[in-house]
Amino acid sequence: MKAQHLLLIPLAMSAVDAFSALSSSSSSSSSLARRNSGIRSIRMDSESSLDASAMNSISRTLQKSNLHTSQSPIPLQQKHINTTPIHEAQVAHGMPWSDTIGQSDHEEPLLYMPFWEWQIEHMKTSLTNLKCDDDTLDANPSFAFNSNPDKKARIVSQCYTSDEYRKIRMTYYDAGDNTQVFNSVWYPDPKYNLPILGIDLLAFNRKKFLAIVDFQPLYEDETDHATTFEHRLSPIKNQYESLNGKMSSKFYDETQFFSQQMLFARFEDSSVVTDDLFPAFQRYVKMHNKLIKETEPDALTSNISKVMDRQTAYDTYSAERDPATGLFASMFGKEWADDYVFDFLFSLSEKKEGGVVIPPMFGGGGPPGGGKPSGGGNPFAPGGAKDDKAPSTNGR
Repeated sequence: MKAQHLLLIPLAMSAVDAFSALSSSSSSSSSLARRNSGIRSIRMDSESSLDASAMNSISRTLQKSNLHTSQSPIPLQQKHINTTPIHEAQVAHGMPWSDTIGQSDHEEPLLYMPFWEWQIEHMKTSLTNLKCDDDTLDANPSFAFNSNPDKKARIVSQCYTSDEYRKIRMTYYDAGDNTQVFNSVWYPDPKYNLPILGIDLLAFNRKKFLAIVDFQPLYEDETDHATTFEHRLSPIKNQYESLNGKMSSKFYDETQFFSQQMLFARFEDSSVVTDDLFPAFQRYVKMHNKLIKETEPDALTSNISKVMDRQTAYDTYSAERDPATGLFASMFGKEWADDYVFDFLFSLSEKKEGGVVIPPMFGGGGPPGGGKPSGGGNPFAPGGAKDDKAPSTNGR
């Protein structure tokens, strides 16, 4: 965690206390109640520095206490937080795409686009006060969209926030039949001490598929969360035999930030995507939403801080191990991949000197093709990882 991030809660609380002290001689007991309410309402920002988003969070807290950083109360209705309307955000950069930038022999070349479309509509109907998280994407416009026309690859990302979730990010990577990827991570608001919902779906050559959907725990001991959850996932997982694979430790330690009820699969039959993966994905998303709605939010600042510490640990762990980094580096350059991983995908992680160390991907060494862009980032394309090095369905 960056030093600036640690300042967020103390800065907001110190400002509330200082301004409250100035007016204590003339205020009534209701003023103290408002101040305490403001403190309870503090939410830590998702960014790793005191940027515009962080300052907006502090300002909102002070407003709820009838205070402002200029010592002049500003009515909440006069405060305008810039956010793109949902109906505009969901169609940005031509989304949802209906055709691929690459080559495809399939009638529906964008294999995972139905997952993207369903998730957007589900968020709109199921979450409270859903908003676009413009501050996260404004840090670098190319995070929202980037492309490599020569290699026929493109990537689009969106980011949202709601009362239930601090950050919901979505990414779609399209390189025709060579590579299709849908990735999404749902971070609960830190007032909910609950697991992170992680979704990673990949397809190469429409012959090799990888799927991971999981309630990623913040703690090794499930009982350290606000409520247990694995017993609610097992009946769903048990209905889909094709999604009951086991992840090896090539990239990740499955005892850290992975549950025993993770949906994991490597397969070569594309019908698994529509018959098993899609309905199982929907049920896991709905169950995660339900878990939050059933959980009483915790307003204690120390507990909120603890959850943020664990979400930061998750981001740090993931940024150092995400195998897709090689794909991004091969298509859009190492510098962009570093910024994208640390400033968007895992924005609470600390950027190390030299950036990320690109992990081997699906049996290959380093970026696909030994660092040379090829096959739309597909490790199984010519120039990518050799097919005879690809791991079996029993390991990652």
